[in-house]
Amino acid sequence: MSQSNPPHIGWFTASCLLVSNIIGGGIFTTTGLMARDLGDPLLILLLWCIGGLFAIGGAMVYGELGSRLPHAGGDYVYLREAYGPLIAFLSGWTSFTIGFGAAVAASAISFSSYALRVVLIEDERGWWAKGLSLALLWLVTFVHCGGLGAGGRFQRLITSTKVLALGGLILGGIFANTGHWDFLLARPAAPQPALGTIAIALVIVTYCYLGWNVAGFIATEIADPQQTLPRVMIGGTAFVASIYVLLNVVYLTALSISALAQEPVVPVAEKAAAALWGPQSGRFVAMLLSLSIAGAVSAMTWAGPRVYWAMAQDGVIIQWLAKRDRQTSVPVRAILFQTIWASVLILSGTFEQLLVYGGLVLALFTALTISSIFRLRGRDLDHIHHYRVPFYPFLPAVLVVGAFTLVIYSVIERPAESLYGVATVLSGIPLYYFWCRRHNFHRHKP
Repeated sequence: MSQSNPPHIGWFTASCLLVSNIIGGGIFTTTGLMARDLGDPLLILLLWCIGGLFAIGGAMVYGELGSRLPHAGGDYVYLREAYGPLIAFLSGWTSFTIGFGAAVAASAISFSSYALRVVLIEDERGWWAKGLSLALLWLVTFVHCGGLGAGGRFQRLITSTKVLALGGLILGGIFANTGHWDFLLARPAAPQPALGTIAIALVIVTYCYLGWNVAGFIATEIADPQQTLPRVMIGGTAFVASIYVLLNVVYLTALSISALAQEPVVPVAEKAAAALWGPQSGRFVAMLLSLSIAGAVSAMTWAGPRVYWAMAQDGVIIQWLAKRDRQTSVPVRAILFQTIWASVLILSGTFEQLLVYGGLVLALFTALTISSIFRLRGRDLDHIHHYRVPFYPFLPAVLVVGAFTLVIYSVIERPAESLYGVATVLSGIPLYYFWCRRHNFHRHKP
């Protein structure tokens, strides 16, 4: 089945999608956990810098993958060409159950919890919260079902507003008179944390950077994807990394490391804002978090369904999802498919169990996808000019080794969650063979 020619978006809209997809709620909460476990402000800042460099390096590799294979589906397409349809299917299955499905549900729930704090309603786990989560989810669903024009305008608006608010928070925090730069330079009184503790902290930081591959999922909808994808992935990821590092500078200069480590440790952005501008600033931070998370929900609702559309094009899942809307040229059925699954998870609350071990599985498939560059380069698929990752093969080799090292540390430190993650991935194998047998599957060549 040949792909249709949908309308195209430009580099700025694609960049807004990427920025919103990366910046969710993690950057506003993770540093508090690191302050408790590490107790060293400079080490915390170093880990955020290392995570940013890892993400930028990964974006470079994905930039070449997207330039070589500018087709909708992202990781699914790269793994299919490098390792075959089974590994690609398991990647897509993981995207549906955890990478997008559970992540959308969790983000929508987080949105409602912060939005209710803005309007001062206490109903974090009641029907008000679930109703607000579902309202956001279905609102962005209908927007993106309306076509690339409507979805692009919405994504540009919400991302631009979010970035401006973050810029205000960073500039206000850095230049506030109550900031204390000596907090950042203070040496920890406690002994240095164990290597395993540092590794787990880096895993958490890496998860906060995940999402720099999102532009590849909508490659066919981007104008001149072979040239645009690398620029969007690398430039957008570097932009997010700079925001993350600067936000941590604000956190670590607003409060001492011991104050950040005191309970509650999770609302680190609110604690820093309260120290800088008083307790009334908490509502502003809650509003900023709501806006940030809403942008991430929109980005995942746009990008995730393109994976299932590509899988349906290959015949490895129900063909009903392979249809595009005749008027808008977007995969409306695939969008509704993901939203219905996320809605079920919101109502049932089971997304929490999925997310406990989801990061480990996603890191594993990210490592596999990065490693696919070696197989694709070896085949010399085409002679068309495309972006090529610098420092090959050293850079991708370092990234693959680093990613697998983090996965191994996660397995050692969290064996139970690792077992559940493996079980989730393996549960896709019988589904793959069921659909292949039922639909007489033959490998699709884009």
